[in-house]
Order: sequence, then C-alpha cells, then structure tokens
Amino acid sequence: MRSRTIPMREVFVWELPVRLYHWINALCILSLCITGYLIGAPLAIVNGTEAYYNYWFGTVRFIHFVSAFLFFFNFLFRIYWGFSGNEFSRWYNFIPYKRSQWREMLNVIKVDVLQITHKPIDSIGHNALASFIYFITFLIFLVQCLTGFGMYAAMSKAFLPKLFAWVVPLFGGDMHVRQVHHILMWSFIIFALLHVYLVFYHDYIERRGVTSSMIGGWKFVEEDVVERHNLDFKEKGDN
Repeated sequence: MRSRTIPMREVFVWELPVRLYHWINALCILSLCITGYLIGAPLAIVNGTEAYYNYWFGTVRFIHFVSAFLFFFNFLFRIYWGFSGNEFSRWYNFIPYKRSQWREMLNVIKVDVLQITHKPIDSIGHNALASFIYFITFLIFLVQCLTGFGMYAAMSKAFLPKLFAWVVPLFGGDMHVRQVHHILMWSFIIFALLHVYLVFYHDYIERRGVTSSMIGGWKFVEEDVVERHNLDFKEKGDN
C-alpha cells in the first residue's frame, strides 16, 4: 500500500448542485443512449400475445422522451450554475482564454496521453484540458438537444418541442438531423468510457479522492498547492 508523505488538506470543491447535475446527467445519458440505439435499430420482439402486450417500442420511445426532457432542463440548470456556483464550477474555468491554461493543457497531455512525465497537475478542480473538453461536450449537448427536439417537433403538439421546429429546415431535412443526432450519441458513449478511465487513473496517480469527491464534494489537496492558489478553503465540518 502506498503511504502519504506530503501534507494534505481537505478542500470543498464540488457543491451539491454540481454533484446532483453530474449524476442526473449520467443517468440521463445512459438512458438516452440505450433507448436511442433501440429507436435507431429496433429489435423484432414478438411473443404471439395481444398487440397491447407487445407495445415495448412505445415504452422505449416514452423513456427516451422523458429522459430527454430531464436532460434538457438539467443542462439549463448547469448553464445557470456556471454563473452562480463557486470558483470551481464557473464558466471561466472551461474556456481557455489564458496562456497558463494552454500550458496546463499541454502538461496534461504529456501526463495523461503521452505519459512522458509524471509531473503533478496543480489544478484543484478540473484541469485545463478536462475543462476544455467538458466545454466541447456542453456544445455537443446543445446540438443534441436542438436536433432531438427538432425531430420531436414534427410529432408533438407540446409547446417546448414546437420551439425547435426550425431546426430540421436549418439542417437540410429530417435525414440530416437524424444522422447528426445518431453520430453525437456515439460521441457520448466514447466520452463516457474515456471519462471513467481517466477519473480512476487520476484517483490512483494523484490520490486526491477524485472519485469520491463527486459524491461528498471534498478533495484531498497538497498544502503547497492550496497555498499557491490562495484558497479560502473550508475545513470539513465547518458551516
């Protein structure tokens, strides 16, 4: 077992709204990918009973639509929290407008991708590369919402989907919208696999409690890193 030789502090990083968003988003994406795949390539399930009992595809579509609405409003909340949350959840972390952020992105690539150095990254929240990738995923979320509700607008009388009726003509037709929506689904799947791998990788390498931090909100951070960031951190148990 590896022992700690560097003094660490407990720093409250992820607020409850961010943690709720994360897990709701994860469940929605899981549901949307499974049901979306079935909608795109439906299975032939027939058991010889009355048609009423074979309405499984309608159930799949219903779950997909409910998950889509929950995903959409959860996403809107995250956009709002990017302006109202603590310093780790603000939007300025996700857009690399500083030279230091680009330098850190290069360092993360050397550590995570090329593995040519083991120099620790000082970021307490998301590192610069992860933040930028999350920003790209937020843009993908936006396009996925537009294309999804755009297709739904043709078959729904509800107010919200009708707001997106302009999407299909903008993309050049229903077929193009469906293709974009399907391709972006696979980007979710690939991102989820890489995300889970990197979370456990950093949890093992950095030993900061990355995995558990998205449950309880706390991370273990080296004292010198805390001091360099001039954090007004909260001790665990403080109000």
